[in-house]
Amino acid sequence: MSAGTLARPLARPVGSPWLVAVAVVIPTFMEVLDTTIANVALRYIAGGLSAPENDSEWVITSYLAANAIVLPISGWLATRLGRRNYFLLSIGVFTLASALCGMATSLNVLIAARVLQGLAGGGLQPSSQGVLLDAFPVEKQGQAQTVFGVAALIAPVVGPTLGGYITDNYGWRWIFYLNVPVGLFALAMCNALVFDPDYLKEQRRTMRARHAPFDFLGLVLLSAGMVAWEILLSKGQEWDWFGDPFWRIHKLAVIFAGCLIALVIRELRIDHPLINFRTLKERNFRMCCIIIFLAFGVLYANTTTLPAMLQSLFGYDATKSGLVLSPAGIFAVLMLFIVSRLLTRGMDARYLMAMGLMTIAAGNYWMSRMNLEISPWQVVWPRVVMIVGLSLVFAPLNVAAFLYMPKELRGAAVGLLALLRNEGGSVGTSVGKIILDRREQFHTLRMNEALDPLSANVQQFATQGQAFFTQQFGDPAAARQMTLEALKTARDQQALSLAYFDVFWSLAWAAAVLVILVLFMRRSVAEKGAHIAAE
Repeated sequence: MSAGTLARPLARPVGSPWLVAVAVVIPTFMEVLDTTIANVALRYIAGGLSAPENDSEWVITSYLAANAIVLPISGWLATRLGRRNYFLLSIGVFTLASALCGMATSLNVLIAARVLQGLAGGGLQPSSQGVLLDAFPVEKQGQAQTVFGVAALIAPVVGPTLGGYITDNYGWRWIFYLNVPVGLFALAMCNALVFDPDYLKEQRRTMRARHAPFDFLGLVLLSAGMVAWEILLSKGQEWDWFGDPFWRIHKLAVIFAGCLIALVIRELRIDHPLINFRTLKERNFRMCCIIIFLAFGVLYANTTTLPAMLQSLFGYDATKSGLVLSPAGIFAVLMLFIVSRLLTRGMDARYLMAMGLMTIAAGNYWMSRMNLEISPWQVVWPRVVMIVGLSLVFAPLNVAAFLYMPKELRGAAVGLLALLRNEGGSVGTSVGKIILDRREQFHTLRMNEALDPLSANVQQFATQGQAFFTQQFGDPAAARQMTLEALKTARDQQALSLAYFDVFWSLAWAAAVLVILVLFMRRSVAEKGAHIAAE
């Protein structure tokens, strides 16, 4: 039985998988968007709820932690409840939680609502991807993953732009209220169009007949490990990592490592694991997990670093910095459809992935060559190159990852891949901050070595500065102080700019090295009659 045959019960009510694809992509886009849309509004949220700005970061951390708990077990939940039922339940609860976020009267209430939102949203990505895998035949899997890529790739790209615009013009609460009408529309569409294929119904009947016990210990280990991991990533830089005098980072690291090791051992030993790590035995899927983790790390690191650079060094506001990043989204959509065409015509997904990774590296390297005299368009085009590269990677990677995966393991595999995609973004954001802070300190110290009072350049700057400020204010003592402040400002600006450029240089190397992993993958052509382990 082919994947296309299995998909017919799913698409029968409408006769075409494309309507199903549109239906499932809408809630997925909504959920992925919420991982980045609130980032630019944290300062406004803290002010609106009379909370410290540092505490507002829990709005992001709580959502990601809840998301991370659900993503890897979404396959088990979909089989147990029925994928259609689980998908509709996730959409409904996510929409309700979004409304509660908008109505929050305190930061604690908002965090609680974000936890509920993250728990519900965790089931949307893997469920929608599973629906697409079943709705399209093998030779059209490139088109299916392109549709999914529009949601999973474009949403984090446009998130900061949309978030900044809504916050500046309507207030931060509308970031969450926006999900309510979209969620209700998506719920109605999916209720009418999405149905479970025969093999999922059979899996559900078999699971219920066996009365397989729920892996509560696995859930506890997963929850504790993921919460510790997200807090570690979110607060590590603020708490000085392993230099933390209160040993908070050390404790979190021990909890995470201990829970992860115990979870892997347990899940490999029981018959009905909550997370099926056996999916990693398949070589293509294993390589794709590593690539997607690091590629989305590069994406999120770039997406958080670039607006911060524009706002701190060039004086852009949230809306303007978002607009500079927006054109990349247009090119990303165009490239996704070009990639879909190439995959449908039988191009090996590995070639596209290799080209995409090198393009990502080229875009980040281009950004590392910027300076403080650039115009907005000199930021737009390197960003376009990087996002085009990511578009070249995304759909081919999803084709290659599941091409040899048995259909009964698809649910578990989709959930695990989605988890690594999201966690890659968390790691990338954290690593970008680490590199920025450490390199800024490094460049500041190196510049101090050149700012010797006996230096001819320093003396010339001091003479000209004192003459200028004395002429402006008529106070020689104040003029000297202002000259020193101007020199300090120039030093700090140069050090910070070099640190930002070092982040982009590091991301370029990270993307380039990933090409090596593609060499270890098997031939990955989505063509009719292709060998799939599920058939």
